[in-house]
Amino acid sequence: MNKELSRALIILGVLLAIGMSAAAFIFGMQAKHIGAGRQSISVKGLAEKNVQATLAEWKIGVAVVAPSFAEALAKLRTSRPVLDSFLAKNGFDKKALKESEESVGPNMETEELPEGRNRQVQRGFKASQSITVTSSDLAKVSNVSKAALQLEADGQPVFYSSPLFLVQNLENLKMSLIGAATENASKRASEFAKYGGVRVGAMRSASQGAFYILPAGAEVSADEYGGTYDKSTIDKVARVVVTIEYNIEH
Repeated sequence: MNKELSRALIILGVLLAIGMSAAAFIFGMQAKHIGAGRQSISVKGLAEKNVQATLAEWKIGVAVVAPSFAEALAKLRTSRPVLDSFLAKNGFDKKALKESEESVGPNMETEELPEGRNRQVQRGFKASQSITVTSSDLAKVSNVSKAALQLEADGQPVFYSSPLFLVQNLENLKMSLIGAATENASKRASEFAKYGGVRVGAMRSASQGAFYILPAGAEVSADEYGGTYDKSTIDKVARVVVTIEYNIEH
């Protein structure tokens, strides 16, 4: 009986020892996994470049009102040659022009009623047609847009917008800035790591934030997203923001 009891105690001791060893092994593996858990640093990278618009777009048109549909269309066609002559005089041939379709519709006006109320009422018909001027000669477009003011002052039924100054090959510009912004992010991460006593490891993730085309001299916070495309100025600044996450090596 004592011999059997001793044997049982020995077996129990062996099993407990094996269990404790296995538990220690598992715990050690978990501790090792936690200690080697991936640590990272996330930084923003910035890059910007001075650029100039390479293309200008400008819209001008004629709009007239008459009692009937037919009269409005006839009046539009009578007024249109003045616009053609104006553009030709300012050096634009038909290759640089894109005209819209003639349009005729009800001319709606707001009529005030008692007690501060108002309503929309039709008064005749409105006919219109616009022309879009596209040119790489930015100065010429700028000058003709200013000259349109005199055309309006002379009583011609014209409407027009401010010129749009555009940057071509935006994708190529964006790609070059992304490369520069990524390099900037790497330098920033290295500075953080240097003072933290660690090393920057491999890149874990990267994302592009905002892409800006701003008027020269404009300031925008680096943490804004969505971007802006200024079309009102010739001289601009292109800016890209990227966010990159790097592994940290101890």
